[in-house]
Amino acid sequence: MNNHLLNEFEKPTKLHYKILFMSWAGWVFDFYDLILFSFLLIPIGKELHLTNIELSWVLGSSLAATAIGGVIFGVLSDKFGRRKILQWTILTYSIGTFLCGISTSIWVLLFFRIITGLGVGGEWATGQTYVGETFPAKVRGRYGAFMQTGAPFGIVLASIVGGLLVNQLGWRGCFFVSILPALLVVFMRKALPESDVWVERQKLSSDSIETENSSSMAVKPEKEKSANSFFSLFNDEHRALFIKCLVLAIFDMSAYWFTYTWLPSYLHQQRQFTIVKSAEWMLITQAGGLLGYFTFGFLADKWGRRPAYSIYSVIMAFGLVMITLLWDAVAIYPPLILSFMFLVGLGTGMFSGYGPLFSELFPTKIRNTAMGSAFNLARGVQFFTPVIIATIAVDYGLSGGISLAALFALLTGAWIWVFPETKGRKIII
Repeated sequence: MNNHLLNEFEKPTKLHYKILFMSWAGWVFDFYDLILFSFLLIPIGKELHLTNIELSWVLGSSLAATAIGGVIFGVLSDKFGRRKILQWTILTYSIGTFLCGISTSIWVLLFFRIITGLGVGGEWATGQTYVGETFPAKVRGRYGAFMQTGAPFGIVLASIVGGLLVNQLGWRGCFFVSILPALLVVFMRKALPESDVWVERQKLSSDSIETENSSSMAVKPEKEKSANSFFSLFNDEHRALFIKCLVLAIFDMSAYWFTYTWLPSYLHQQRQFTIVKSAEWMLITQAGGLLGYFTFGFLADKWGRRPAYSIYSVIMAFGLVMITLLWDAVAIYPPLILSFMFLVGLGTGMFSGYGPLFSELFPTKIRNTAMGSAFNLARGVQFFTPVIIATIAVDYGLSGGISLAALFALLTGAWIWVFPETKGRKIII
């Protein structure tokens, strides 16, 4: 058994769970750092005298930076390994968020949010690649989904710090305490091994280069050397598949960020909730998200990746329509509107599918690059989302902008069917 790759084990071992926990914890604080800003929009805007449009540009810039971070750290991870780059990404977003606390103007805040975005963009894909490469194929879906549960935990943490503790800490203090995730790096250095699939790939590349050098043939080594490049995603072998993945991620990211960018402010400004009550209602959506992320993996392992995506996308779209366009019709029954908030969160469980799906579609030499680029370029496109919603809100209220998320959720559930079914597929070294 010692000669087997980790993903060839019959059942997950203690080492698998260490990899899972550290990757999950990195994702918790990754998402916490990204979403915390949404909860602090109002106090930041008041102190720095920023309009909603200006705050939208800052928020959008951090999302755009995730695209750059996803590409950069994806390439670095395929070159230097999963464990090392996972540490770098956590340090980057922790330092960036901490520095946001010393911001004195929109330009200083913008710069530090971009640093945060770079780290945020790299962490998710590196962690999901790490988990996807090391867990057995028959349970890859559920453990990739378990890692994704870090997102609602991150939002819950942001709700507590940015919504419930902001009066005690101040918005600057909320950013200062966010340096704590950097401590994870200390534990990662001692507790985690490198992905053995990545190590095997490096050995194969080295052996190939040595063989070719001994035969005085330099063409193939050069190809191997450039194989980790971002641009290799657009060669004849990978281009069509990568574009499909990018479109899928854009649809799903649009559904998510059209929902969550202004949702706390929507509850506060348009529905006249207090900041604390808005935070409490956001916790309801995250309770649904936690269940959605967790259950998606079991459905995906049992029924397949494609049916699971479609089911959860419809659930999210239904919940969104009810809490925006049809709010007045159902809000007179508070338990009912709360149940629809729960469904919105439940539907976001489809994000659990990306790690396993992309791990199964791409070879090891470009896996992290492909995963990080597709996921984070799609998130980078959301640079425009906060501004679009704020613009639509001028005439139709925030509910009008947020309701567009339902359309993108349905598009996600339909687009997944252009992919092959990958349930149980062996990882390509």
